[in-house]
Amino acid sequence: MPTSSGVNNADQNHLLGSLDQADLKRVASKLEPVSFPLGEVLYESGDKFNYAYFPTTAVVSMLYLMENGGTAEIGIIGNDGILGVSLFLGGETTTSRAVIQSAGDAVRMKAADMKEEFAHGGRFQELLLRYTQALMTQISQTAVCNRLHEVEEQLCRWLLLSHDRLNSNTLVMTHDLISNMLGVRREGVTLAAKKLAEKGLIKNTRGTITIVDRQGLEAAACECYEIVNNEYNRLLGRGMSRTFG
Repeated sequence: MPTSSGVNNADQNHLLGSLDQADLKRVASKLEPVSFPLGEVLYESGDKFNYAYFPTTAVVSMLYLMENGGTAEIGIIGNDGILGVSLFLGGETTTSRAVIQSAGDAVRMKAADMKEEFAHGGRFQELLLRYTQALMTQISQTAVCNRLHEVEEQLCRWLLLSHDRLNSNTLVMTHDLISNMLGVRREGVTLAAKKLAEKGLIKNTRGTITIVDRQGLEAAACECYEIVNNEYNRLLGRGMSRTFG
């Protein structure tokens, strides 16, 4: 279960940080800080939403779970957005599982408060709708990428999207977990990671991957990463991509 966070850093979330002071003060009065460990499941497919989450340092993966137990990631949410768009789009549940990919903090809002704030209109509603369109682009592009591109390209895209939402160049993630995210065999992830390490793009050690050459990783990725990042920038006025360093 989540625990209370000691610091209310809501404006570290890009959506909340884009609000003017008056709107942020109103919205923040309905938020509470929480912290999550790696692997925490926020909800399962079919669960009713009790909260919407705005990650500040945590990163959340949305996973689709098949009947045979197989999984595949359909989207990544970090300090760029919100987990729980179904709440203000008229739904109460989702068909995906949400799991903490990178341990960290978030702020959350009760479902009823989220619906009330969305109905209030204004800048907050506009940001939520724009983010929803950006998230739809990410989900759609992920489906295309997983179907048409090689594992090495998929891994590059996934590492870049994750890196954009972290305050570190190191991702705490095993090859088993990455294979579950990408919906591919573990051996494929291990081989792809080895190739990227041999090119000097990443440092691959047990349980962690460190990005060494951000620009090189972008060059090795398929067009899917750039499409997702450009759409986010177009809709929300800032690109998620950051200079390595």
